[in-house]
Amino acid sequence: MKTYHGSCHCGSVRFEADIDIKAGTIKCNCTICSKMRFWAVQVPSGAFRLLAGGERLREYRFHTRQDAHYFCGECGINTFSTGSSAALGPFHAVVLASLDDLPVEELVAAPVRYLDGRNDEWVRPPAETRHL
Repeated sequence: MKTYHGSCHCGSVRFEADIDIKAGTIKCNCTICSKMRFWAVQVPSGAFRLLAGGERLREYRFHTRQDAHYFCGECGINTFSTGSSAALGPFHAVVLASLDDLPVEELVAAPVRYLDGRNDEWVRPPAETRHL
């Protein structure tokens, strides 16, 4: 477990999160995640701390409207999403690209779990993952 720091492109939104990158990351094939090339790590919400920019955040929800995707209203960068799962309870899905102090070596070594969100199949991966 390590505390990582992240931000949006313009620096208005800043946060920190306690993350175990070696425990794995997620990529999803649902319509929004595919368009964002969403690659994230899920942490319990208690392990995430918004440090600045809450007033700049904009929220987007779609489909079941259960998960919230947050982006900076100034620069448009998605930094994290929130939701709830049976395994984690309330969680924050931190976008790996928004982490400012994640070494490239740790990023490329991180295990990836693929989610078939397009078909609401959260246990089995989608048949095709190369584009994710």
